[in-house]
Amino acid sequence: MEFSEVVRRRRMVRRYDPDRPVPDEVVERCLANAVRAPSAGFSQGWDFVVLTTEDEREAFWRVTTDEGAPSDAWLSGIRAAPVLVLCLSDKEAYLERYAAPDKGWTDRDEARWPVPYWDVDTGMASLLILLTAVDEGLGGLFFGVPPERQAAVKEAFTIPSGRGIVGVVSMGYAVPGPKSPSLRRHRRGASEVGHWGRFGVAREDH
Repeated sequence: MEFSEVVRRRRMVRRYDPDRPVPDEVVERCLANAVRAPSAGFSQGWDFVVLTTEDEREAFWRVTTDEGAPSDAWLSGIRAAPVLVLCLSDKEAYLERYAAPDKGWTDRDEARWPVPYWDVDTGMASLLILLTAVDEGLGGLFFGVPPERQAAVKEAFTIPSGRGIVGVVSMGYAVPGPKSPSLRRHRRGASEVGHWGRFGVAREDH
């Protein structure tokens, strides 16, 4: 599939066919592309916990949802996904890398970072997973873990305390479903978000 077509087809898919497993080699290709994402100082401060068995996925939903609570359409659709990928960032890898001799920030002061690049880079790697999923004929979704649930997720999957859970990618074969009401919002075009030379200047005025 051409790259531009992959981008056009990418959607946040919330309903999956539970009876169509995703081959391991497809998941491996998603991860192989994820590690091609850029990272500051080539720190590569990311890890991915892949949940493919029913027990593994149920363990995730058990610690991220309230027992006995009714399941809404969103949750019911996502729970059918045959693959969940927990996308983790490692801040320490960046602080250590930039304390190296060729960088020289030996004080390891986080104030030197304009934004948390460990999370930014992991987010870019997550997008490559989503795009690869589309290229493989799959649907995917990126969603977050509530702050109050992150400790339980880390404990359930022996994730080191220093890792941050940036989000989760669900993957599987999409099934038709109602469109998100958010799609009623206008998609901002390139001419609306692009500012040439300075903020507020359109290309034709540049």
